[in-house]
Order: sequence, then C-alpha cells, then structure tokens
Amino acid sequence: MLRTIILGFVILLVALAGLAGYQAYQFLAVPPESPGQARIVFIEPGQSFDAVAAMLVTEGVLRDATGFRLLAKATDKGGKIKAGEFEVSTGWKTSRLLEYLSTAKGIQHKLAAPEGLTMRQIARLAEEAGLCSAGAFLQAARDPALLAKYNIPGPNAEGFLFPNTYLFTRKRGDDGTYVVETMLKEFWKQADAVWPAAKPSGKDLLSAVTLASIVEKETGVDAERPRVAGVFVNRLAKGMLLQTDPTIIYGLGDKYNGNLIRAHLEDPTNPYNTYVHPGLPPGPICSPGLKSLLAVVTPEVHEYYYFVATGEGDHKFSKTLDEHINAVNKYQRGRAKKAEQ
Repeated sequence: MLRTIILGFVILLVALAGLAGYQAYQFLAVPPESPGQARIVFIEPGQSFDAVAAMLVTEGVLRDATGFRLLAKATDKGGKIKAGEFEVSTGWKTSRLLEYLSTAKGIQHKLAAPEGLTMRQIARLAEEAGLCSAGAFLQAARDPALLAKYNIPGPNAEGFLFPNTYLFTRKRGDDGTYVVETMLKEFWKQADAVWPAAKPSGKDLLSAVTLASIVEKETGVDAERPRVAGVFVNRLAKGMLLQTDPTIIYGLGDKYNGNLIRAHLEDPTNPYNTYVHPGLPPGPICSPGLKSLLAVVTPEVHEYYYFVATGEGDHKFSKTLDEHINAVNKYQRGRAKKAEQ
C-alpha cells in the first residue's frame, strides 16, 4: 500500500514537472503572435525592470512577465536594459526580445539644423523630425528657467541654438525641453573654441552673438566672414548705421513676402531696422555657426565700410561711399542684364 502511494506521488511530480516545462516552453519559446506585428515601445529613464516587463505584456510583445524576469536573471541582463524608444515585434521570442532591449541603442531621430536658421525655422524642423511640436519647442526656447540655467542673456534662445546635425532618442509626450537643452549645451561646447579663455556674458555675449548672426546672413563664403565682420566693426566704431537687410527681414517676420521696399527701410516701428536705428539690433537674427562667431571675435582689420553682392556668390568691398556707389551700379547693371538674357 505504501509503495503504491509513493509511486503515485512520483508520477504526480513528473506530471507537474512536465506541465511546468511545457509552460516555460510556452512563455519563452512561443512568441505572442505568429506572424508578428511591429510595435513601438518606450522605456522611461529610471523605470524599474518589473515595470518594463509589465509594460511589454500590456503592449502585447511579451507573454509573461515572470518568465521574462527569470530569463533576465539567469542571463544577467536585467540591469542592461536602457531607456529609449524601440521598435520590437509581437513575433519575437522572449530571448530575442530580451537580447534586443539589452543591446540596442533604440530609434534615433535626426535633426539637421544648418547655420543661419531662426528659432522658428528650427522649431519646424524639430516637429518634422517627430521630436516635439513646433509650439513645444518654442515654449522651451522661451522658458526663463532653462535660459537662466544656460546663462542665455535674452528673452529667448534665438542665436544660441547651435547649428549642427543631432541624433535624439525621442521622449514620450510633447516636450521640447530636451531638444532645446541639447542645442544650448552644444553652443557652450563650441564656445570653448571661440573664447578659449574667459567667456563673455550678459550684454557682451549678446552683442557678439548678434553680430555673428548678421555676418552669418550676409555671406555664405567662409573666407569673407572676417572681412564682413570687419566692415560692421568699422561702422559701429564710427557711429554709422549698419544698414543690413537681413535685420529688417527678421523684424518683419511673417510679413516679409520676399521683397524689401522703401517703406520697410524707413519704418521706425521695426526695432530690427538698422537703416533707422543705430547700433546692433535687439538680439540675434539667426543661429550663427562657428566660423561666423570666430569672425566676430577676430575680425579682419581693414578700412572697408561698404560691400555689395557681385552676383557670383561673393562681395565687392569698398572704402568710400563713391566707390560703393560705383560698385552697386556695376553689379546691379550686370545682374539686370543677365536677367534680361
């Protein structure tokens, strides 16, 4: 009788072990779906492994959180899962899902912001890249706390959003802070090359970046940037008006239709009208690149006060107003003739 009871108990244990093995097989070797479907999952910074496992079950890419935890413990990969945005599949086995989440960098979103763009233009690019809405970007770029954190001497981040190509791990929700903050950090990183010793602050910093933004808009020829900067330095030193079209265009904003007219040049209500208001405009008119910043810090020393576009991409520089008028007539007539042909 005792032998029969023991034999029955052994048979029960074997059956239970078989059942457990079958369940383990189901949890680890059989994906949630076949064929699978792509899913985008977000793992938040600081999220616990248990919370990640529960989220993966909710998203339908994992059958069982307990089996996932046991596998992670057995393979020592539980602490290797990083925060980010990941594209996974409901057709993956548990082992493949764990391997991917513990080794992949996640989806990277590219934001290419070239030199010379305004804050609003960069905001639109951030929206097109799927990082945040343009509104959220602009809200962050005007956040007093964020500006104070990075010592930005103005009411917004205009001019300090350093032009570069960035790769971002997108964050959940609509918040542009992480994008703006990354670009401000890059500005100060590049500032080490511009001001290797003491860096300017307050009005001095704002003036330097403002002038660099004007240089950025006035020429696309790198070799000309120090010379163009020298022209504006000479004008400021002599108390002359800067008389630069890009500042007026910036001040017009959405009102600019591609054509500057005399009324624009004579409008005193535009604070960025350097044909009327002396000195620098209130702030930067775009994000200058490294070469424009360097040109302002080390401008070319010369006696030029004027320059005009030749129509070939570069400029003709003049020392006197008479020379400048002759150059304007020469190159404007040349452009007019080309337009007629």
